[in-house]
Amino acid sequence: MYAIVDIAGKQYKAEKDKFLYAPLMDGKEGAKVDFDKVLLVDNDGKVKVGAPTVKGAKVSAKILEHVKDDKVIVFKKKRRKGYKVKNGHRQQFSKILIEDIKG
Repeated sequence: MYAIVDIAGKQYKAEKDKFLYAPLMDGKEGAKVDFDKVLLVDNDGKVKVGAPTVKGAKVSAKILEHVKDDKVIVFKKKRRKGYKVKNGHRQQFSKILIEDIKG
């Protein structure tokens, strides 16, 4: 059984007892989170597609930890002008464990 869930404007495939890295969420580590923007539910071949969401469907998860992604280097240069800028960025994520899918 799996579900396609909209979390912060991005779509993720959620399966029971699987980990997911979603954009940083409010809440402490160990807090429970519910997602009710479920776009699709597949229960052993029985597919429910929402228009736009599946009514009564909900995905329950638990925040395990807040982590940072690998560093991305942003380098800008204009040739022959002496212009160089180097910046780094680390995106923050929440590691969540999908506990239950209802729908």
